[in-house]
Amino acid sequence: MAPRTRGFAHRIDIVAAPLQVWQAFTVPALLPLWMGADARVTPRQGGNWVATVAPGLERDALIDVFEPPRRLRLIYLPLPGLPGFDGAVVDDILLDSEEGGHTIVRLLCSGVPDLPEWNPVFARIRATSERALTRLKALVEQRERLTAGSGVT
Repeated sequence: MAPRTRGFAHRIDIVAAPLQVWQAFTVPALLPLWMGADARVTPRQGGNWVATVAPGLERDALIDVFEPPRRLRLIYLPLPGLPGFDGAVVDDILLDSEEGGHTIVRLLCSGVPDLPEWNPVFARIRATSERALTRLKALVEQRERLTAGSGVT
């Protein structure tokens, strides 16, 4: 029998258009600026998205859904050292435009096994995801300010 699963949701509001936020997720030169030096992406459906989100915790995913600039769904490969299970850990990243050029980013993580040996990993993934979104916000908003200040459109 497959184990029960669990997940979490994070939301962050970014003062930038969805395209600017999308680029931070999908442009190979931008991803390492907020996800870490080893982060890499092959930006297309069927591509890869890889980053070490915490020491010893590399997330290696297949890009299942690629809908610029609105939706990115990542299906993670099994983590070494943890028991396999009949399912997949998934991050669904949704970008919604708000008035005034703001973007709401929703990160919906699901499929994490509800097993004792996964408890520390679940806690680390949840915490590191929240910190990563904070770094994403800082990067994108800083780039927006620099672009606005330079007069470049």
